[in-house]
Amino acid sequence: MGCDGGTIPKRHELVKGPKKVEKVDKNAELVAQWNYCTLSQEILRRPIVACELGRLYNKDAVIEFLLDKSNEKALGQAASHIKSIKNVTELKLSDNPAWSGDKGNTKGDKYDDLQRARFICPVVGLEMNGRHRFCFLRCCGCVFSERALKEIKAEVCHTCGVPFQEDDVIVLNGNKEDVDVLKKRLEDRRLKMKLEKKSKKSKAVESASKPDVTEESPGPSKVKGGKYEETSLNSREKKLSSTQKSTGTNGSSSGKISKSSSGTTKRSIADSEESEAYKSIFTTHSSAKRSKEESSNWVTHTSYCF
Repeated sequence: MGCDGGTIPKRHELVKGPKKVEKVDKNAELVAQWNYCTLSQEILRRPIVACELGRLYNKDAVIEFLLDKSNEKALGQAASHIKSIKNVTELKLSDNPAWSGDKGNTKGDKYDDLQRARFICPVVGLEMNGRHRFCFLRCCGCVFSERALKEIKAEVCHTCGVPFQEDDVIVLNGNKEDVDVLKKRLEDRRLKMKLEKKSKKSKAVESASKPDVTEESPGPSKVKGGKYEETSLNSREKKLSSTQKSTGTNGSSSGKISKSSSGTTKRSIADSEESEAYKSIFTTHSSAKRSKEESSNWVTHTSYCF
């Protein structure tokens, strides 16, 4: 049963049993979620943004992902719901005064406190290290602890005063149940936006297709020359007939109204009630009676252009 050299094998070396599931260190998982970008796996640095599912990213990594979508990586699936830069919100984080950062040179003789975080809640003072639930407001980007929002209930942001609703509160790095709720909210919000866009387009098409109902009354400039002249002549004839009725039909006493053989009466244009501009086109007007000196001494019968 032994091998060369007198060694005796043990049972676990000969019999293969089920593999043990490797347990993930919770501290390492929290550090990866709260200190590193979900997309590029680099250390989070300002400006830091968060998606509508509560994941943290570097803004530069999101822009590079949107510009170059040819990279089909496993990490790209975490940001597949990000279609444009409008789908992420830039966070307004409060620095932790007790965090020294990478100033200390660790050579193995220094204890690194993993519970110490870079950012804290500006209301309660809890550190954003994953031990406490944090959330941000989608309308303004301010970050608070969930305890602060529960203890100090308000309808406006605690720092900037922007009003918000319950749907605007998004949990950062939440559990599976939180992510499912946020996914449902995201789908409902995008569906609502699509319906609003369709309704706006349909209204715009209807307004463009409808003709103008109000029509302006046609003025003298919109009427053809023949029709306008006919209406003006009719009005003048009516005026002449009214003046004839008022003055009477006795042409011998006035000397200006004469009866023709057909029985119709004629009246001089000079005595009519028309304007001076209209009277000036007739030879009976005073402007037509000019002296020889005032009148021109040449007449053009035919004009030729050479």
